[in-house]
Amino acid sequence: MAKRTIPVVDLSKFTAGTTTEKKAFVKKLGDAFHEIGFVGVKNHGVSQQLIDDFYAASKAFFALSTDLKENYRKPELAGQRGYTSFGTEHAKQSKVADLKEFFQIGQTVPANHPLKAQYPDNVEVAEAADFLRLGVELYRAFEKSGGHLLEAIAIHLELDRNYFNGHIEEGNSILRAIHYPPIRQEPKSAIRAEQHEDINLITLLVGASAGGLQLLNMADEWMPITPEEDEIVINVGDMLQRLTNDYLKSTTHRVVNPPKAEWHKPRLSIPFFLHPKSNMDLTCLAKCVTEATPDYAPITAGEYLDERLREIGLKK
Repeated sequence: MAKRTIPVVDLSKFTAGTTTEKKAFVKKLGDAFHEIGFVGVKNHGVSQQLIDDFYAASKAFFALSTDLKENYRKPELAGQRGYTSFGTEHAKQSKVADLKEFFQIGQTVPANHPLKAQYPDNVEVAEAADFLRLGVELYRAFEKSGGHLLEAIAIHLELDRNYFNGHIEEGNSILRAIHYPPIRQEPKSAIRAEQHEDINLITLLVGASAGGLQLLNMADEWMPITPEEDEIVINVGDMLQRLTNDYLKSTTHRVVNPPKAEWHKPRLSIPFFLHPKSNMDLTCLAKCVTEATPDYAPITAGEYLDERLREIGLKK
Protein backbone atom coordinates (compact mmCIF):
# COMPACT_ATOMS: atom_id res chain seq x y z
CA MET A 1 0.00 0.00 0.00
CA ALA A 2 1.28 3.47 -0.91
CA LYS A 3 2.49 5.62 1.95
CA ARG A 4 0.00 8.21 3.24
CA THR A 5 0.94 11.77 2.36
CA ILE A 6 -2.14 13.59 3.69
CA PRO A 7 -3.90 13.33 7.06
CA VAL A 8 -7.35 11.77 7.34
CA VAL A 9 -10.36 12.92 9.38
CA ASP A 10 -13.64 11.19 10.19
CA LEU A 11 -16.60 13.43 9.34
CA SER A 12 -18.99 11.37 11.48
CA LYS A 13 -17.05 12.60 14.54
CA PHE A 14 -18.22 16.12 13.62
CA THR A 15 -21.79 15.36 12.51
CA ALA A 16 -22.64 12.84 15.26
CA GLY A 17 -19.78 12.92 17.77
CA THR A 18 -19.46 14.22 21.31
CA THR A 19 -18.50 17.84 22.02
CA THR A 20 -14.90 16.70 22.56
CA GLU A 21 -14.86 14.74 19.27
CA LYS A 22 -16.30 17.70 17.36
CA LYS A 23 -13.66 20.01 18.80
CA ALA A 24 -10.88 17.53 17.92
CA PHE A 25 -12.23 17.23 14.36
CA VAL A 26 -12.18 21.01 13.85
CA LYS A 27 -8.59 21.21 15.14
CA LYS A 28 -7.38 18.33 12.97
CA LEU A 29 -9.08 19.77 9.86
CA GLY A 30 -7.66 23.25 10.50
CA ASP A 31 -4.17 21.85 11.15
CA ALA A 32 -4.31 19.81 7.93
CA PHE A 33 -5.18 22.87 5.85
CA HIS A 34 -2.40 24.96 7.43
CA GLU A 35 0.28 22.27 7.30
CA ILE A 36 -0.30 20.53 3.97
CA GLY A 37 -3.44 21.95 2.32
CA PHE A 38 -5.20 18.65 1.58
CA VAL A 39 -7.05 16.23 3.83
CA GLY A 40 -8.73 12.86 3.33
CA VAL A 41 -12.25 12.50 4.75
CA LYS A 42 -13.82 9.15 5.65
CA ASN A 43 -17.39 8.45 6.77
CA HIS A 44 -18.32 11.42 4.58
CA GLY A 45 -21.93 10.39 3.98
CA VAL A 46 -21.68 9.99 0.18
CA SER A 47 -22.84 6.55 -0.93
CA GLN A 48 -20.10 4.40 -2.50
CA GLN A 49 -22.75 2.81 -4.73
CA LEU A 50 -23.73 6.24 -6.04
CA ILE A 51 -20.06 7.11 -6.69
CA ASP A 52 -19.54 3.78 -8.52
CA ASP A 53 -22.70 4.23 -10.59
CA PHE A 54 -21.73 7.76 -11.65
CA TYR A 55 -18.23 6.56 -12.55
CA ALA A 56 -19.75 3.89 -14.79
CA ALA A 57 -22.11 6.42 -16.42
CA SER A 58 -19.21 8.86 -16.94
CA LYS A 59 -17.11 6.13 -18.53
CA ALA A 60 -19.97 5.35 -20.91
CA PHE A 61 -20.29 9.02 -21.88
CA PHE A 62 -16.58 9.51 -22.60
CA ALA A 63 -16.54 6.29 -24.66
CA LEU A 64 -18.87 7.97 -27.18
CA SER A 65 -17.42 9.22 -30.46
CA THR A 66 -16.03 12.77 -30.50
CA ASP A 67 -18.79 13.82 -32.93
CA LEU A 68 -21.49 12.63 -30.53
CA LYS A 69 -19.85 14.28 -27.51
CA GLU A 70 -19.58 17.55 -29.44
CA ASN A 71 -23.41 17.65 -29.55
CA TYR A 72 -23.29 18.34 -25.81
CA ARG A 73 -20.82 21.24 -25.96
CA LYS A 74 -22.33 24.62 -25.03
CA PRO A 75 -19.66 27.30 -25.69
CA GLU A 76 -22.15 30.06 -24.85
CA LEU A 77 -22.19 28.74 -21.25
CA ALA A 78 -18.37 28.96 -20.87
CA GLY A 79 -18.14 25.24 -20.13
CA GLN A 80 -20.28 25.60 -17.00
CA ARG A 81 -22.79 23.05 -18.31
CA GLY A 82 -22.25 20.10 -20.62
CA TYR A 83 -19.16 18.94 -22.49
CA THR A 84 -15.78 20.66 -22.88
CA SER A 85 -13.59 19.08 -25.54
CA PHE A 86 -10.01 17.84 -25.28
CA GLY A 87 -7.39 20.60 -25.39
CA THR A 88 -9.65 23.52 -24.35
CA GLU A 89 -8.80 24.35 -20.72
CA HIS A 90 -5.37 25.41 -19.53
CA ALA A 91 -3.89 26.56 -16.20
CA LYS A 92 -3.99 30.36 -15.82
CA GLN A 93 -0.19 30.69 -16.08
CA SER A 94 0.08 28.27 -19.04
CA LYS A 95 -0.65 28.60 -22.76
CA VAL A 96 -0.56 24.83 -23.32
CA ALA A 97 -3.90 23.05 -22.94
CA ASP A 98 -4.28 20.20 -20.44
CA LEU A 99 -4.63 16.63 -21.74
CA LYS A 100 -8.25 16.20 -20.70
CA GLU A 101 -11.91 16.54 -21.64
CA PHE A 102 -14.76 16.97 -19.17
CA PHE A 103 -18.49 17.31 -18.54
CA GLN A 104 -20.00 19.70 -16.00
CA ILE A 105 -23.27 19.57 -14.05
CA GLY A 106 -24.47 22.65 -12.18
CA GLN A 107 -27.06 23.84 -9.71
CA THR A 108 -30.74 23.17 -10.43
CA VAL A 109 -33.58 25.37 -9.21
CA PRO A 110 -37.29 25.48 -10.14
CA ALA A 111 -38.36 27.49 -13.24
CA ASN A 112 -39.93 30.27 -11.12
CA HIS A 113 -36.92 30.60 -8.79
CA PRO A 114 -35.33 34.09 -8.45
CA LEU A 115 -31.89 32.62 -9.30
CA LYS A 116 -33.11 30.65 -12.35
CA ALA A 117 -31.52 33.12 -14.81
CA GLN A 118 -28.10 32.41 -13.26
CA TYR A 119 -28.48 28.63 -13.48
CA PRO A 120 -29.05 27.38 -17.04
CA ASP A 121 -30.52 23.92 -17.48
CA ASN A 122 -28.15 20.98 -17.26
CA VAL A 123 -27.42 19.08 -20.47
CA GLU A 124 -29.22 15.76 -21.00
CA VAL A 125 -27.21 13.07 -22.82
CA ALA A 126 -29.46 10.92 -25.01
CA GLU A 127 -26.90 8.13 -25.35
CA ALA A 128 -26.18 7.85 -21.60
CA ALA A 129 -29.62 7.95 -20.00
CA ASP A 130 -28.59 7.78 -16.32
CA PHE A 131 -25.60 10.11 -16.57
CA LEU A 132 -27.36 13.35 -15.63
CA ARG A 133 -29.75 11.78 -13.09
CA LEU A 134 -26.88 10.15 -11.21
CA GLY A 135 -24.79 13.32 -11.51
CA VAL A 136 -27.50 15.47 -9.92
CA GLU A 137 -27.91 12.90 -7.12
CA LEU A 138 -24.14 12.91 -6.48
CA TYR A 139 -24.14 16.73 -6.63
CA ARG A 140 -26.69 16.85 -3.79
CA ALA A 141 -24.70 14.37 -1.68
CA PHE A 142 -21.52 16.42 -2.13
CA GLU A 143 -23.39 19.62 -1.27
CA LYS A 144 -24.48 18.09 2.02
CA SER A 145 -21.01 16.81 2.99
CA GLY A 146 -19.39 20.06 1.86
CA GLY A 147 -21.81 22.01 4.03
CA HIS A 148 -20.71 20.05 7.12
CA LEU A 149 -17.04 20.68 6.29
CA LEU A 150 -17.65 24.41 5.86
CA GLU A 151 -19.40 24.49 9.26
CA ALA A 152 -16.22 23.04 10.77
CA ILE A 153 -14.11 25.58 8.85
CA ALA A 154 -16.33 28.41 10.16
CA ILE A 155 -15.73 27.21 13.73
CA HIS A 156 -11.98 27.02 13.01
CA LEU A 157 -12.15 30.66 11.82
CA GLU A 158 -14.03 31.59 15.03
CA LEU A 159 -17.11 32.59 13.02
CA ASP A 160 -20.70 31.54 13.64
CA ARG A 161 -20.83 27.86 12.64
CA ASN A 162 -23.62 28.70 10.15
CA TYR A 163 -21.61 31.51 8.49
CA PHE A 164 -21.39 29.75 5.11
CA ASN A 165 -24.81 28.04 5.11
CA GLY A 166 -26.83 30.83 3.54
CA HIS A 167 -24.13 31.47 0.93
CA ILE A 168 -23.83 27.86 -0.27
CA GLU A 169 -27.52 26.94 -0.15
CA GLU A 170 -28.52 26.98 -3.84
CA GLY A 171 -24.93 28.06 -4.57
CA ASN A 172 -23.14 27.97 -7.92
CA SER A 173 -21.31 24.67 -7.31
CA ILE A 174 -20.11 22.43 -10.15
CA LEU A 175 -19.76 18.64 -10.42
CA ARG A 176 -17.15 17.82 -13.06
CA ALA A 177 -16.45 14.41 -14.60
CA ILE A 178 -12.92 14.58 -16.07
CA HIS A 179 -11.54 12.10 -18.58
CA TYR A 180 -7.81 11.97 -19.30
CA PRO A 181 -7.58 9.75 -22.41
CA PRO A 182 -4.71 7.33 -23.04
CA ILE A 183 -1.54 9.15 -24.17
CA ARG A 184 -0.74 7.98 -27.71
CA GLN A 185 2.31 10.10 -28.56
CA GLU A 186 4.97 12.16 -26.81
CA PRO A 187 3.08 15.16 -25.31
CA LYS A 188 4.26 18.60 -26.42
CA SER A 189 5.17 19.94 -22.96
CA ALA A 190 1.64 19.34 -21.64
CA ILE A 191 0.67 17.14 -18.71
CA ARG A 192 -2.76 15.82 -17.85
CA ALA A 193 -3.45 18.89 -15.67
CA GLU A 194 -0.82 21.60 -15.21
CA GLN A 195 -0.23 22.99 -11.72
CA HIS A 196 -3.13 25.16 -10.59
CA GLU A 197 -5.29 26.22 -7.68
CA ASP A 198 -9.07 25.74 -7.61
CA ILE A 199 -11.34 28.79 -7.93
CA ASN A 200 -14.03 27.85 -5.37
CA LEU A 201 -14.34 27.68 -1.55
CA ILE A 202 -13.41 24.01 -1.16
CA THR A 203 -13.12 21.05 -3.54
CA LEU A 204 -14.32 17.52 -2.77
CA LEU A 205 -12.71 14.84 -4.95
CA VAL A 206 -13.56 11.16 -5.09
CA GLY A 207 -10.58 8.90 -5.76
CA ALA A 208 -9.40 8.93 -9.35
CA SER A 209 -9.27 5.72 -11.40
CA ALA A 210 -5.48 6.06 -11.85
CA GLY A 211 -2.71 7.85 -9.99
CA GLY A 212 -1.01 11.10 -10.89
CA LEU A 213 -2.50 13.67 -8.49
CA GLN A 214 0.22 15.63 -6.66
CA LEU A 215 0.23 18.57 -4.25
CA LEU A 216 2.88 21.20 -3.71
CA ASN A 217 3.70 21.20 0.01
CA MET A 218 4.85 24.11 2.18
CA ALA A 219 8.50 23.19 1.44
CA ASP A 220 7.85 23.54 -2.33
CA GLU A 221 8.07 19.76 -2.88
CA TRP A 222 5.66 17.79 -5.06
CA MET A 223 4.00 14.95 -3.13
CA PRO A 224 1.68 12.23 -4.48
CA ILE A 225 -1.82 12.16 -3.02
CA THR A 226 -2.83 8.58 -2.31
CA PRO A 227 -6.25 8.42 -0.62
CA GLU A 228 -7.87 5.18 0.51
CA GLU A 229 -10.77 3.87 -1.58
CA ASP A 230 -13.48 5.06 0.81
CA GLU A 231 -12.16 8.62 1.18
CA ILE A 232 -12.98 11.97 -0.34
CA VAL A 233 -10.03 14.35 -0.71
CA ILE A 234 -10.64 17.99 0.29
CA ASN A 235 -8.63 21.10 -0.49
CA VAL A 236 -9.01 24.85 0.01
CA GLY A 237 -9.78 26.98 -3.06
CA ASP A 238 -8.99 30.56 -4.01
CA MET A 239 -12.30 32.02 -2.77
CA LEU A 240 -11.63 30.79 0.76
CA GLN A 241 -8.05 32.04 0.51
CA ARG A 242 -9.29 35.52 -0.49
CA LEU A 243 -11.94 35.58 2.22
CA THR A 244 -9.38 34.67 4.90
CA ASN A 245 -6.63 36.94 3.51
CA ASP A 246 -4.27 33.95 2.99
CA TYR A 247 -4.87 32.57 6.51
CA LEU A 248 -6.19 29.46 4.73
CA LYS A 249 -4.14 29.00 1.57
CA SER A 250 -5.38 27.57 -1.71
CA THR A 251 -3.27 24.50 -2.43
CA THR A 252 -1.33 24.16 -5.69
CA HIS A 253 -1.81 20.74 -7.29
CA ARG A 254 -1.46 18.98 -10.66
CA VAL A 255 -2.05 15.67 -12.43
CA VAL A 256 1.16 14.31 -13.94
CA ASN A 257 1.42 11.88 -16.83
CA PRO A 258 1.93 8.23 -15.89
CA PRO A 259 5.15 6.32 -16.66
CA LYS A 260 5.38 5.52 -20.39
CA ALA A 261 4.50 1.88 -19.72
CA GLU A 262 1.09 3.09 -18.45
CA TRP A 263 0.31 5.63 -21.16
CA HIS A 264 -2.40 3.29 -22.46
CA LYS A 265 -4.38 3.72 -19.22
CA PRO A 266 -7.07 6.42 -19.21
CA ARG A 267 -7.86 8.33 -16.01
CA LEU A 268 -11.29 9.34 -14.73
CA SER A 269 -11.72 11.81 -11.89
CA ILE A 270 -14.80 13.38 -10.25
CA PRO A 271 -14.27 16.68 -8.39
CA PHE A 272 -17.07 18.75 -6.83
CA PHE A 273 -16.20 22.45 -6.79
CA LEU A 274 -18.19 23.97 -3.93
CA HIS A 275 -19.10 27.56 -4.83
CA PRO A 276 -21.31 30.04 -2.99
CA LYS A 277 -24.03 32.12 -4.63
CA SER A 278 -22.59 34.71 -7.01
CA ASN A 279 -23.52 37.62 -4.73
CA MET A 280 -21.35 36.42 -1.81
CA ASP A 281 -18.96 39.19 -0.77
CA LEU A 282 -15.38 37.88 -0.73
CA THR A 283 -13.99 40.97 0.98
CA CYS A 284 -11.42 39.73 3.52
CA LEU A 285 -12.80 38.95 6.95
CA ALA A 286 -11.89 41.79 9.34
CA LYS A 287 -10.43 39.28 11.82
CA CYS A 288 -7.94 38.13 9.13
CA VAL A 289 -6.63 41.60 8.30
CA THR A 290 -3.87 43.37 10.21
CA GLU A 291 -1.68 46.34 9.31
CA ALA A 292 1.06 43.91 8.32
CA THR A 293 -1.13 41.85 5.97
CA PRO A 294 -2.61 43.77 3.04
CA ASP A 295 -6.02 42.52 2.07
CA TYR A 296 -7.35 41.72 -1.40
CA ALA A 297 -9.57 44.20 -3.24
CA PRO A 298 -13.30 43.66 -2.55
CA ILE A 299 -14.99 41.39 -5.10
CA THR A 300 -18.07 39.17 -5.26
CA ALA A 301 -17.87 35.42 -5.88
CA GLY A 302 -19.57 35.89 -9.27
CA GLU A 303 -17.13 38.59 -10.40
CA TYR A 304 -14.18 36.50 -9.28
CA LEU A 305 -15.44 33.38 -11.06
CA ASP A 306 -15.94 35.37 -14.27
CA GLU A 307 -12.38 36.72 -14.06
CA ARG A 308 -10.90 33.26 -13.53
CA LEU A 309 -12.93 31.56 -16.31
CA ARG A 310 -11.39 34.02 -18.76
CA GLU A 311 -7.89 33.31 -17.41
CA ILE A 312 -8.21 29.55 -17.96
CA GLY A 313 -9.68 29.83 -21.46
CA LEU A 314 -13.28 28.73 -20.82
CA LYS A 315 -14.77 32.21 -21.27
CA LYS A 316 -13.81 34.47 -24.15
